[in-house]
Amino acid sequence: MAVAIRLSRGGAKKRPYYRIVVSDSRSPRDGKYLEQIGTYNPMLPKDSGERVKLNEDRARHWLSVGAVPSDRVHRFFDAAGILERAPKNNPKKGEPGEAAKERAEEKAAKAAEAEEAAKAAAEAPAEEAAAEEAPAEEATEEQAEG
Repeated sequence: MAVAIRLSRGGAKKRPYYRIVVSDSRSPRDGKYLEQIGTYNPMLPKDSGERVKLNEDRARHWLSVGAVPSDRVHRFFDAAGILERAPKNNPKKGEPGEAAKERAEEKAAKAAEAEEAAKAAAEAPAEEAAAEEAPAEEATEEQAEG
């Protein structure tokens, strides 16, 4: 018989409460279990001591006879110092998807075009002002001569 240490959900709708149970891996999540070895209340703050309660002796016993913990329960055991858990590395987790990359490229292209337009607009008035000043100077010279 394959034995698993996993969470069994209880509590009301949108108010979860879990039992940490040892059960046959073929039984349903909230179904029959062999033994309850702890509780987990995710509604409590993360630094609360009441959030996860474990019977460490029973957990060690079940691990010694071959019970396999679920990923979440393995995290609890690691925090309690019962079972070491190797950290996982997923470098692609934070990377955006293809559609998001395309949107970012389009946004960057639009920003570059707007920046070029702003530079062109800033240069054009300076040239126009210089062009306007030159005829004005010529006109003053003509008035001074005439």
